[in-house]
Amino acid sequence: MEDYKNIHIQLIKACKKGDRKAQTKLYSLYAKAMFNTAYRILNDVHEAEDAMQDAFIKAFNKLATYSEAVSFGAWLKKIVINTSLDVLRKQKEIFENIEHHEHLQDDEQEVDEREIAFEALKVRNAILQLPAGYRVILSLYLLEGYDHEEISEILSIKASTSRSQLVRAKKKLLNIIQKDKNFSEH
Repeated sequence: MEDYKNIHIQLIKACKKGDRKAQTKLYSLYAKAMFNTAYRILNDVHEAEDAMQDAFIKAFNKLATYSEAVSFGAWLKKIVINTSLDVLRKQKEIFENIEHHEHLQDDEQEVDEREIAFEALKVRNAILQLPAGYRVILSLYLLEGYDHEEISEILSIKASTSRSQLVRAKKKLLNIIQKDKNFSEH
């Protein structure tokens, strides 16, 4: 397991010594995945690119603090997530104040294989329409694989808040998808 966690250990050690070529190589290995993480949180290509760049700068500046206790990718992803959340906090839109929600029913339907790609695209677009707070929690939980306790630490909220926001995010997502479905049927 130790070999897996630190598959790029020699590259990381070279980066710690200030080797620019090693930094470029490490960047090229992780940039796409880190951009995707930032984009899922920020929902804006330019902001995601900026957040990813800032996160790499922070990571290279803090590389001496990387203890190799976790994989480099996990360590870097946490920096990317925190940097992306900082962007949202600066925009003052991290969480939406919700007074009420309509109860939604999940209509189960058989989906033809030809429609799967189209349905996935609709879900992706619906996720992008979610308010930032919902999108962040949904992304961290469903796409990044964090549990509610980890999300609570990352966002400095209670785990129960994370759970309730996830439930609300799912309902809002279903509402968006349902409205889109109703609109496309007319």
